[in-house]
Amino acid sequence: MKRIPARVFQDLIVWQKAHQFVLAVYRFSENFPKTELYGLTSQFRRAAISIPANIAEGFKKKNKTDKARFMNIAQGSVEECRYYLILAKDLGYGDSLELCLLLEEVSKLLDAYYSSLLTPDS
Repeated sequence: MKRIPARVFQDLIVWQKAHQFVLAVYRFSENFPKTELYGLTSQFRRAAISIPANIAEGFKKKNKTDKARFMNIAQGSVEECRYYLILAKDLGYGDSLELCLLLEEVSKLLDAYYSSLLTPDS
């Protein structure tokens, strides 16, 4: 069965999951110490936002090479968030297991989308 192509970026499952990740990051980081407001809290939120933002921006690019470049930037932000989750856990800022699982799902979906852009006739 052929899937219906996405008409807007919000139709992309990878964007939907990435947006859910951002919302979860905001909830998780609310409880970080106030001393982290301009440090880890800001950096973590910025990196999380970068994932769905780059998916959205890349969605409207006309050629696959441009689209893939934005998906690759989003992949870099996934890895940055992966580190911030490790750091937050090691600093004792909360249980990040649920966020790690959500980020892993986003990562797999993003990898699949990126790969599909690099495959001829996709």
